[in-house]
Amino acid sequence: MLLLRSHLLLLLSPRARLLRHRAAPPPLPHASRFRPPRMSSPPSNARSPAPSPPPPVVSSPLPPALQSARHAEVPMSKIRFCSACGSPTKLAIPDGDEKMRAICSSCGRVHYENPKMVVGCLVEHDNKVLLCRRKIEPAYGLWTLPAGFLEVGESAADGASRETLEEACADVEILSPFAQLDIPLIGQNYIIFRARLKTPDFSPGPESLECALFALDDIPFDSLAFSSIIVTLRMYLEDVKSGNIKFHYCTINKRLAAYYGILLYLKRNLCYSVCRLGTGPSDLRSFDIDNHFSV
Repeated sequence: MLLLRSHLLLLLSPRARLLRHRAAPPPLPHASRFRPPRMSSPPSNARSPAPSPPPPVVSSPLPPALQSARHAEVPMSKIRFCSACGSPTKLAIPDGDEKMRAICSSCGRVHYENPKMVVGCLVEHDNKVLLCRRKIEPAYGLWTLPAGFLEVGESAADGASRETLEEACADVEILSPFAQLDIPLIGQNYIIFRARLKTPDFSPGPESLECALFALDDIPFDSLAFSSIIVTLRMYLEDVKSGNIKFHYCTINKRLAAYYGILLYLKRNLCYSVCRLGTGPSDLRSFDIDNHFSV
């Protein structure tokens, strides 16, 4: 009892109260702070006052990237400086155009951004397909078809063969185009070729942790690197099961709805982050397929 009493006296002392006040976190905004004060009951013959309007919602502004994310259909221009004179650019719609472009604030040059071409091979060998486990970001440690960006001066087929040689040290023969996949949100266009190994030799290249041949039933769909690879291999499996390998075209539309909850959470918690919409291994299943044609 004496010990409890001493603790109570300590907590009630002015110094203890001051220390507790300094250590306490600042109060968070709460709806109760905006409630109108209580009033006594009016007389029975008095008119009821009009209800007070709800208090305005006070929120800190989000970064521009997050403000426009919900309504974004295509990525905004990443060109910040003019390649001709080095001056900063501004976003505007040029005369006779209908899209926002990066325009030099000094010389007026209009900078256009075009989709990137990605080429690769679906390598078949003994009813198996060749996959590479990535040694680089993005999607480090996940499996993918050997593929990469097309270089200037090479055909799509040559680029696909080169990427397969670089990533899997495999010399292949192109058999036929298998799939063309458009991903408008991230500005990429894929062309995947069916190919076969000229020799049964392959090994990891500088960008691969390992390479392996997978039976069709053993493809690690839960560990694939990109939505484009998931779509390509699913279409290939369906064709093999039907006994008819076709050429496919489709559009992969990344869904932004998966990010609305994240953006709302960030806004409510005043926590800012840079979101890469529609990319990365964390959103592999957040896509829809449109305009799927096969011949």
